[in-house]
Amino acid sequence: MHTYYVYIMASHTKVLYVGVTNDLEYRVTQHREKVHPRSFTARYNVDRLAYDEDYPSIRDAIEREKQIKTWVRKKKITLIESANPHWVDLSYAWRRPRAD
Repeated sequence: MHTYYVYIMASHTKVLYVGVTNDLEYRVTQHREKVHPRSFTARYNVDRLAYDEDYPSIRDAIEREKQIKTWVRKKKITLIESANPHWVDLSYAWRRPRAD
């Protein structure tokens, strides 16, 4: 059985990106390492995991991702701060160090 994740990444200036994946650690690493240099997350240095939810169904995860993407910025921030009021990088405990 798979687990699917809806996640919100943020930059230090709180630029936000909403995505869905079945491998959260791998996907966050891709964002952090700027694997796709022309992507939105690479251009705006969106490299911190601010929020995530898990779902047993890809359909439910995609539906939720689409819902969150329609929200205004303020509502997304409220969602993040309801679970992560200090904007801690939730990937910190399991991420690989950067090769800066």
